[in-house]
Amino acid sequence: MRPRTGPPPAPPSSNDLIVLTVPEVRHLLAAVFDPPAVTAVRLLHWFTWRRRHRATARRSHYRRRSTDELA
Repeated sequence: MRPRTGPPPAPPSSNDLIVLTVPEVRHLLAAVFDPPAVTAVRLLHWFTWRRRHRATARRSHYRRRSTDELA
C-alpha cells in the first residue's frame, strides 16, 4: 500500500450526495423507459435516499480509517 501524500480528503457534509454510479444510472434509465409500478416522485425519493445513505457510509469509513491511522 502506498503511503498517503498530503492531508486526508475532507469528509462530505451531511447534505452532500455522491456521484451516480453506473448501476444507478442504468436503474434510472430502465425506470424511465420501462415504467415501474411506482411513481416518479417515489423513484426520485429513493435515488436521493440511496445517494445520501452512501455518502453517510463513505463519511463513516473515512472517519474510521483516519482514526485507525492515528493509532
